Order: sequence, then structure tokens, then C-alpha cells
Amino acid sequence: MVDVFSGRLLVSKDGRSVDPEEALENKIVGLYFSAGWCSPCRDFTPVLCDFYNALLEDTQPPAPFEVVFISSDHSAEEMAGYMRAMHGDWLALPFHDPYKHDLKKKYNITSIPKLVIVKQTGEVITDKGRKQIRDKGLSCFRNWLEGADIFQNFSS
Repeated sequence: MVDVFSGRLLVSKDGRSVDPEEALENKIVGLYFSAGWCSPCRDFTPVLCDFYNALLEDTQPPAPFEVVFISSDHSAEEMAGYMRAMHGDWLALPFHDPYKHDLKKKYNITSIPKLVIVKQTGEVITDKGRKQIRDKGLSCFRNWLEGADIFQNFSS
């Protein structure tokens, strides 16, 4: 993910700054375009939480997966509240980072929620992450791994 978030910081749910190179190294990344005011987002976010927790907490070793939230909230306070209330323990692009507009353009985001699954290079594995999680559950992760050029002994 060096290419995608180079020279930027991400934030954790508790507000800590996180180096994306370290946090996202050798992981499949779900870019989650969402907002607290969006009811379909509020509907999908708990599903994504369960998926994320199952991959990271219920498997040994934890799956090489991370979510980065790109907010379409109206304010930093709204974003922080949404993250505290509903999000998993994943990362976010800071609210005031104008790079979110570049990411929306790069990944052709025209509506939310949208979960784009990307390789380390930022290349898209699928832009239908939300549908695949809803339809296939954890089994979709194996397909993402196969397309990601990441070797890991992962079993779901």
C-alpha cells in the first residue's frame, strides 16, 4: 500500500496516528467509502465488523486483511462518532485529508457504501466487496487472497 498512502498518516479508531506502510504491509486492504448519515452504510457496517473480526480474531494466524475507512461524513466530529459507535478496530484516512477526493476519483466511487478490495499496489481485486461479503461471507476472502499475490497459510 506504499503506492496508495505514501507520505500520509492514517488514524485508528481511538485517534492514534498510524504509519500506513507498517500497518498495511503484506495485507489485502478494503477501502471502505462510507458515512454515518447514510442508512445503507449503517446497515452494512456491522456486517463488515463481523467479517473483519472473524478474519482477524477467530483465525490463527490472523488473516492478512485491513480496512481503511474513507469518510463522506459532514464533519470530523460526525466521522469520529460513527467510528466509535459502529466501526471495527480498523483504520481511517483523517477527515480533513483532501486525498479522499483523489481516492474517490481513482476508484470511481459514485455512491456509498462501497468496499473496494485492493492489492498492495492499489490495484483493484474487486469493487464489489460489499456484495461478496453479503453473498459469500468469509469464503470470499480466499478468492481475494488468490488475486492479491500475497502468500500466507490462511484457512477459513
